[in-house]
Amino acid sequence: MNYFRKGIILFICVVALTGFVGAQQKPSIFNEPATAKQERMKWWTDARFGMFIHWGLYSLGARHEWLKHNEHMTNEEYQKYFDIFSPDHFDPKKWAAQAKASGMKYAVLTTKHHDGFCLFDSKFTDYKATNTPAKRDLVKEYVEAFRSQGLKIGFYYSLLDWHHPDYTMDDVHPLVQVDTSRANYERLNKGRDMKKYREYLKNQITELLTNYGKIDILWLDWTWGKEDKRGKHAEDWGALELIKLAKKLQPGIIINNRLGLDDYADGGDFVTPEQVSPKELESYKGKTWETCQTFSGSWGYYRDETTWKTHRQLLDLLITSVANGGNLILNVGPTARGEFDYRAINELDSLSYWMHANNRAIYDCTFAPGSFSQPENTRLTYNAATKRLYIHLYNFIAGSSLTLPGYAGKIKYAQLLNDESEILYKTEGNDIVLKMPGVRPPYEIPVIELMLQ
Repeated sequence: MNYFRKGIILFICVVALTGFVGAQQKPSIFNEPATAKQERMKWWTDARFGMFIHWGLYSLGARHEWLKHNEHMTNEEYQKYFDIFSPDHFDPKKWAAQAKASGMKYAVLTTKHHDGFCLFDSKFTDYKATNTPAKRDLVKEYVEAFRSQGLKIGFYYSLLDWHHPDYTMDDVHPLVQVDTSRANYERLNKGRDMKKYREYLKNQITELLTNYGKIDILWLDWTWGKEDKRGKHAEDWGALELIKLAKKLQPGIIINNRLGLDDYADGGDFVTPEQVSPKELESYKGKTWETCQTFSGSWGYYRDETTWKTHRQLLDLLITSVANGGNLILNVGPTARGEFDYRAINELDSLSYWMHANNRAIYDCTFAPGSFSQPENTRLTYNAATKRLYIHLYNFIAGSSLTLPGYAGKIKYAQLLNDESEILYKTEGNDIVLKMPGVRPPYEIPVIELMLQ
């Protein structure tokens, strides 16, 4: 009798535990096999480096892409930018050439930002570039230029819209920044209909994913956390329907994680840590991720912004991203005339110089196997296909020695990556000791390439 009762109790516990584990597994929208997803995203994970481009009417204000919000501007006050938008120096072929030279493999352009202005010729709004003095479908020209350079094409599209008459107020809308009372929300939202706005979203996403050929990335932005009472959530966008629509129109497309579909295992293809430090990126190791970063503190063109990252800081972001299995997408905010800011060009030229010599340590690479320790003041990246390990030297000292603990028997050749010049080494017990060149290579962060056994 006791054994029987124990058996029943054990059976109940097993059933309960199985149910609990099952309950912890997130449901899937598409039921895509892991191998199929890996293959779909292979070009993206191999690329590792892309260009973000934030451009729109706010470039005329030249004081942050959120200036409409920051200054509590009405549509009427913001209209002055629409009336004079005429980027006479806009030449996306130059943009594409700069991106390619800098070692970037893909680009993502803001087709519509939070202010609601569309760079493309949409049938569902008059608030678009073709109705400004520009009189051009700027997205079409971007696609053609970047595609001609062999770069993958991405579209950023803001789920927010501070111009649309049916978009309901939330806690970042420009018109609620002074008076955050419930009464003001209710007054401003009178007559607005998110159902109509959801239809607008669906129609514009359909245009973007139908009218411009193959689109590789859809970067949607953004959804509030579930605890935010005056924000927007997945149901506000009709997020489930939107992601299904996007995958139907462009079956191979890669979509970020900002639709608010976190309850699903495949509610987004990659996570998007924004403007975080290199140290914070280490916590994303093992995930599929891309960090979005600016040269400065603003995404849109900001004339008077001075806190620009140094060349070393930018390299650190790129290397640390790859060393933890992620991508870096680096933002440029073109001027109102349609050119890259001279400061951005200078930084991109510096990256071009480094990437030309060292891109093998970035492309197709990820974090090193656990059996390879990371020496102090270095980062490690690894190419599994070629069996090569890359040591990024953050503190190069000419003529010094670099000890690689536990590397004995694991390597067969060592060289500087930039010129493939031999690095001499010796074995000391379980360690390898590399002899650094007597003259520093002309790169901010030199790279050693190890050919593994």
